[in-house]
Amino acid sequence: MAAEVNIVGVDVEHGQRLDNFLIARMKGLPKSRIYRMVRRGEVRVNGARKRPDYRLQRGDRVRIPPFRSGLASAPAGGDPGGLAETLRNARIYEDDDLLVIDKPGGVAVHGGSGISFGVIETLRRADPSVPYALAHRLDRDTSGCLAVAKNRRTLLALHAQLREGTVSKRYDLVVDGRWPADLRVVDKPLARYALASGERRVRVQDDGEPSTTAFKVVDRLGEATWLAAFPRTGRTHQIRVHAAASGHPVLGDGKYARGGAQAHPRLFLHATRLTLRLQGRPVRIDAPVPGEFETLRGALGLLNRPARED
Repeated sequence: MAAEVNIVGVDVEHGQRLDNFLIARMKGLPKSRIYRMVRRGEVRVNGARKRPDYRLQRGDRVRIPPFRSGLASAPAGGDPGGLAETLRNARIYEDDDLLVIDKPGGVAVHGGSGISFGVIETLRRADPSVPYALAHRLDRDTSGCLAVAKNRRTLLALHAQLREGTVSKRYDLVVDGRWPADLRVVDKPLARYALASGERRVRVQDDGEPSTTAFKVVDRLGEATWLAAFPRTGRTHQIRVHAAASGHPVLGDGKYARGGAQAHPRLFLHATRLTLRLQGRPVRIDAPVPGEFETLRGALGLLNRPARED
């Protein structure tokens, strides 16, 4: 627990985002709490309020208010207690009907294939009184917004919105190579198949299910490209396969990348934004990109580039 206000000086050259700076120093504190601190002015830079996306500069002094920390244990298939703590700290939106988690990469949404506990099993075990149900899914290695309904009414409503295409999703990803500026939409049918080992994969196939993803270049990172993706359909591995089929696989993709694009510590794909309707009102939930994205930007020597596009 921190007992008093802490003033931290910034002694780095590059412009790290304020939210990522705080997340790294307030370990165990839910991101939703950190963002409330910033909005309320509890966090200040050089005595002034700043937005979460403010880029820190050498010499800045950041006021970090007192906070109680509950450090999370590393998630593991056989450690539901540690995963439960991780998920408590990953909650970015919650009301009586819906829970949205900023799911860490490497955490499965449900058990299976040698994994005893995924997100949904862990939530149900932690609070059996709530009938948690996945409104949609994320790949195990994809991080970001994961919506979990807390009652059947909400689950059915969200499934209807997904079928009607009224749920909006944004993903951020980094792909290998220079993505063509004029490649804005990938419209390729996808089909699932199984390897000899039984592992399920997806490929472009003429008689597959119609699948469409819109892409937008966010930043050029030398021989890699930071993209925003907006899936118009919701097929398994859709963004990963559409990127790979376009000649630019997602960095760190052990299933669909080859060579150097495969040799990264994580899959650089993150569900950044989810926009839907709850009880007739629009709700937008954001999960900031993980620090590894900015670390990668730095490793490629482009730390002083402008902030990402919205």
